[in-house]
This record gives sequence, structure tokens and C-alpha cells, in this order.
Amino acid sequence: MPIFMLVALFVAVIYFIMVYNGLVSLKNNVEKAWANIDVLLKQRHDELPKLVDTCKQYMQHEQDTLQKVIQARSRVSEARELHDVAALGAAEGALRAGLGNLFAVAESYPELKANEQFLHLQARISGLENAIADRREFYNDSVNIHNVRIAQFPDLVVARTLGFSRQALLRFAKSELQDVDIAKRFSQ
Repeated sequence: MPIFMLVALFVAVIYFIMVYNGLVSLKNNVEKAWANIDVLLKQRHDELPKLVDTCKQYMQHEQDTLQKVIQARSRVSEARELHDVAALGAAEGALRAGLGNLFAVAESYPELKANEQFLHLQARISGLENAIADRREFYNDSVNIHNVRIAQFPDLVVARTLGFSRQALLRFAKSELQDVDIAKRFSQ
């Protein structure tokens, strides 16, 4: 009988170690996914002042549009530095809307549209936006896998014992989920 108990204890310890290592791996995947987003947000953060400065030279009457982009950039930066996933989602929505408006207003300025630096920055920021969207999806997938695993029995026991907790998903702001008013976009 003692050998059976030793084998059972050995199997339980091995199982505990395997579950723990799996949970650590999932937690690190979430952190890696966040770091990937963070890098892209930082790159975009660094490019936006160049875009605004280029636009300021041509868009003297569009200060409100430029201000909205600058303010949204600050909110994204603040949320990124605090690792505040909820605030980041809302700030990202505001920034994307501001950039959309900025690029739409830029259509009214032929000299700006022809400016090589503006075109380069517009392409660079658009590329970063696409990469951020991809990384957001990867982050949410990583968080979902993590959250499911720590909620499943028997891994739930190990997760609670060792203090693993749910991670927050990056969510879209309600304004981003609404249909775009095409008529309004054309009248800007």
C-alpha cells in the first residue's frame, strides 16, 4: 500500500508541476502579446507629432482636428504606460477617429496631399494601424486562452492556489461599433 501512495503522490506532484508550467506559459504569452502592442503603439506615438507638424504647415484652419489627434495621442500614451487595457481601448478609438478625420480633411489640401513627407507618414501610420489591429487580435486570443485555462477544472485549483487571475481583453469603444455615417464623412 505505501508504494501505491508514493506513486499517487508522485503523479499528483508531476501533474501540479505540468499545470503550473502551462499556466506560466500562458501568462507569459499574454505579457508578450501586450509587449508587441506596446512596441507598435510607441512607434505610432513617435510618428504622430511628425504628421501633425507636417499638416500644421498647410492646415491653418483645421486646428480643432489637429488638437483632437494630439489629445487622443496623449490618452493612448497614458493608458499604454499604465497598462490600463480598458482606457487603452477607448483612447485607441478616439485616436483612430481623429486620424480618420485628419486624413479626410487632408483631402481638401492638394499641396498637403502632394507632400512627400505627408504621404510617407500617412502610409507609415496606416501600416502601424494594421499591425496594431493584428496584435490586438493576438493579445485577445492569448488572454482568452489564459482565462479559459484558469477557469477549467482541475487547473482552476492550481490557478487559484498560486494566485493566477483573469486578464482583461482589449475592447472596442461603443463609438467604434456603430455604423459609419458616410454622408457626414463626405461633408467634412
